[in-house]
Amino acid sequence: MPDIEKTSAAPKKAADTAGIGTILKHADRGDADEALKVLQGADGEVIVLTPEEEKKLLRKIDLNLMPLLCIVYGLNYLDKTTVSYASIMGLKTDINLVGQDYSWVGSMFYFGYLAWEWPTNRLLQRFPLAKYSSFNVIMWGLTLCCLAAVKNFAGAMTVRFFLGVFEAAVSPGFALFTSQWYTIREQGARTGWWFSFNGWGQILGGFVAYGIAVGTEAHPIAIKSWQLVFLVIGLFTAAMGVLFLWLMPDNQMNARFLTPKERIMAVERIRMNQQGVGNKHFKWYQFKEAMTDPMIWSFVFYSLIADIPNGGISNFFSQLIVSFGFTPKQSLLVGTPGGAVEVIALIVCGHLGDRLQNRLLVCTSGLLVAILGMLLITCLPQDMSLGRLIGYYLTQASPTPFVALLSLISTNVAGWTKKTTVATMYLIGYCVGNIIGPQVFQAKDAPQYRPAEITIIVCWCVCLVDLMFIYYWCRRQNKKEAVIRAQPGYQKLDGQEFLDLTDGENPEFVYSL
Repeated sequence: MPDIEKTSAAPKKAADTAGIGTILKHADRGDADEALKVLQGADGEVIVLTPEEEKKLLRKIDLNLMPLLCIVYGLNYLDKTTVSYASIMGLKTDINLVGQDYSWVGSMFYFGYLAWEWPTNRLLQRFPLAKYSSFNVIMWGLTLCCLAAVKNFAGAMTVRFFLGVFEAAVSPGFALFTSQWYTIREQGARTGWWFSFNGWGQILGGFVAYGIAVGTEAHPIAIKSWQLVFLVIGLFTAAMGVLFLWLMPDNQMNARFLTPKERIMAVERIRMNQQGVGNKHFKWYQFKEAMTDPMIWSFVFYSLIADIPNGGISNFFSQLIVSFGFTPKQSLLVGTPGGAVEVIALIVCGHLGDRLQNRLLVCTSGLLVAILGMLLITCLPQDMSLGRLIGYYLTQASPTPFVALLSLISTNVAGWTKKTTVATMYLIGYCVGNIIGPQVFQAKDAPQYRPAEITIIVCWCVCLVDLMFIYYWCRRQNKKEAVIRAQPGYQKLDGQEFLDLTDGENPEFVYSL
């Protein structure tokens, strides 16, 4: 393997023209990605995977990682929206929530998320990924249990804040897991798989809440039904966190389910990503690149605008369904098919996006369906309960672009400091949007919430325009990189894909659409 000095022997002018000067500036093999160290330790052995071997290895990785990622991510959604079920099971009356109090309880989760998002992303880079993620899963499960003990508005606000603190690690952490284990052609579908368990969480939550509500009415116990919901779901989450700690590897190098040779093969197969599997050192130049990249800011803008509707609907969907003419108990059950719509939309768009190699255009279909659903809720007469309920179901297809962009953070952002910085920025937008969302649902507008419904439609239309800009920008950048690679004197460094370079400085990098 040639060293950096030997590789840089090409004429300086030609190298700079091709963009190699920037690469050489930051291509420090002593601070390279963890993957390069693994391949260097293979004693020069060349690893060539046959299609059969790669298919077998991918199946093994899926079977060991995906169930854990899916279940825990489903609990992530269920745990933060359990308050929606509790709101129609007596929580608001028992702890004396009046006016906009409930809206602030919904928003407070995202204040905690926002406050800890940057530190937790830094810790995800610095600490072993699986172990730090497991700690947060256990802690947010135990924190959810604490909601069963709140007696007033202040107590609910405090617990919801810390619930947001511990859940802040899950989305960026899972995006890192996906980028380190899967190729760019697989990441869209896999992100769709684990994110789709938001829908399964909604389905499970509805049935659990309904079962507890009916069961405690028939057989009263010492605590209220809404308290039991928090305890059951919280303790199950903490138990899953312990299982996650035991089974989930930090990366390919300590995956117990792989043989030593398979670990090297698992690293080799992601070489095409031009990203590697992790680097623990913070690099200021990568941080600055993230802060000045127009594509990144368009990601953040989307996250902010799209999560205004998300914050409102996720906290008010039970009350919204009641406004269609259903009883509180009925709303616990009739809301569950919305979760199925989300699951189907995410899995179909994820697979089609990877198959057609165009996640951005495919994902807009879910957003268009959601806009149609909100138009049904807004425009149909109040006595058309079934039509408005179908409209609610259709709105649950709205996360498809958010998930596609989350997967594109894994795929289209290279350099581990830049990647964790972008994940932080994206989820800060997510937090701010979700803080605003519940406030759009004003108590004075109940039960119809017409201004909130119109706001949601406008937000989703703005999001469509933003997606088109991201699509245009990625195509433009790919053309520019192709010109650089075609320049006379361009040289690709040996092991360049594992030197922890950013997408902006690596001419070999190709943006996925």
